[in-house]
Amino acid sequence: MTASVAAPRARAGSEPSRPPLPLWAAVVAAAGAGGLMNLAFPSPSVWIATVPGVALLLFALMGRRIRSALLVGFVYGAVFFLILVSWTARYLGPIPWLALALLEGLLTAVALIPVTLAYRWIPRVIRPGFVRSLMLSLVVAALWVGRELFLGNWPYGGFPWARIAYTLSNTGAARVSSWIGISGLGFVLVLLIALLVELARSGRPLRVGGLVLPAALAALLVFLPAFPTAAHGTMRIGAVQGNGPTGYFDQRAPLSVLNAQTSATESLYGKRMDLLVWPEGGLDGDPFQDPALADGLDEVAANVRAPILANAATQKGEAYFNTSFLWPATDHGALTRSDVQTHAKRHPVPFGEYVPDRAFYYALAPDLIGLIGRGYTPGADAPIVRVGQTPVGLAICFDVIYDELIAEGIGGGAQVLVFQTNNADFRGTVENLQQLGIARMRAIETGRTVVNISTVGTSQVIRPDGSTQASLHADRPGALLDDVELRTGATAGVMLGPWIEQVLLWGGLLALCVAGGLARVRRARSGA
Repeated sequence: MTASVAAPRARAGSEPSRPPLPLWAAVVAAAGAGGLMNLAFPSPSVWIATVPGVALLLFALMGRRIRSALLVGFVYGAVFFLILVSWTARYLGPIPWLALALLEGLLTAVALIPVTLAYRWIPRVIRPGFVRSLMLSLVVAALWVGRELFLGNWPYGGFPWARIAYTLSNTGAARVSSWIGISGLGFVLVLLIALLVELARSGRPLRVGGLVLPAALAALLVFLPAFPTAAHGTMRIGAVQGNGPTGYFDQRAPLSVLNAQTSATESLYGKRMDLLVWPEGGLDGDPFQDPALADGLDEVAANVRAPILANAATQKGEAYFNTSFLWPATDHGALTRSDVQTHAKRHPVPFGEYVPDRAFYYALAPDLIGLIGRGYTPGADAPIVRVGQTPVGLAICFDVIYDELIAEGIGGGAQVLVFQTNNADFRGTVENLQQLGIARMRAIETGRTVVNISTVGTSQVIRPDGSTQASLHADRPGALLDDVELRTGATAGVMLGPWIEQVLLWGGLLALCVAGGLARVRRARSGA
């Protein structure tokens, strides 16, 4: 009875979905994929490693049932994130590192289930050939974007740090993001790899027709020029990396952070500039409440004869904010927050700048949670300050990974972007290079010059094409002074990127659901 039912199912379903790899080999392949993907991210930025990395993962997921797919997905996600964010253990030890990496690994496993289902259902409803390969690859690439959006938005605002498009930040392919956004670029890359996987597993001799679409996608990644934005003059910007004691556990004397920043700024005294930029955490406290800090800013502003874009932890009522503010260069007397342009960090880092569900997590790790004595409140003001008539877009530290904040700055007319960050808690790791790669991608995506300034490095001025205009080495004080190009006009990537994301997310899920429904109907008819 069983044999007589099974044979018609195989015929009616076109071909059964069998795993190309046994489970043990799929687990090994998933671990290898996680390791290869790390090679593609800064540093060492071997972007080509994404091709075998994604291909191995897709092969490992094919034909799996839900439980084995969860195992494969978790092994991939855990290996990938354990390596990628190992810098989180630099000062706080293994608990935060393991918690973040294993949580992201678990979420990755769950979010890869739709990819497994696509490889199970679509072959059951579309006959072998180009149409099946194309549809399967399109859906898999769209579901990959959906997985990134899931991890990038949940929980606690998400962690969109490891999007596959960032592996291309040092390549010409990054220009594609200026047309279809960062998620769109990731979709094109995964689509190309998925098509190559289909060619490899078809078992048929390669034909010219089968290579046309992969070749076209590769040509798109290599040759597409950046979306044009309009030059609008220049602004002379100084940026200072003080290399002061700005880490969470650094021992510091009163005003030592201010003194480090001031000392590194002295080489710019008397030189013409329109704006001086200091990094996140470039002050020891709130200059709106500490006269010594306010006096120090006044002195520096007077010596450079330009406003200072600085950052500090500020307090308003009972609330604390991670605040960037434009400190004016003119004589003004005592300033209050209402006297200056400000922007407060939109996405404070969970378990770094605030503790969600504090009572629950305190019960699990009281020593670690107890270190975070105060919680920052998310800001609500626009990520823009005006220097004269020039709008300057802002992002504070990890806010650089959130698309909507960057788009808000461009929508507000930003002609140059300034990213202020404090990497002191991750000295000696690749965290600053990973973040710098994201900043480089933002320059290309938006068609704007980016001034990325850190307390301890690596700090750079990045041109709109992604090339480096000026740079400071990590772990030493220094100052930059450059005429940076201003640009106007929003790229298609900024304007259309969020819509493309939604089309890919819901389109991929809808196609999967339709394929699943048709596969069930066909299975039922075959069984009958």
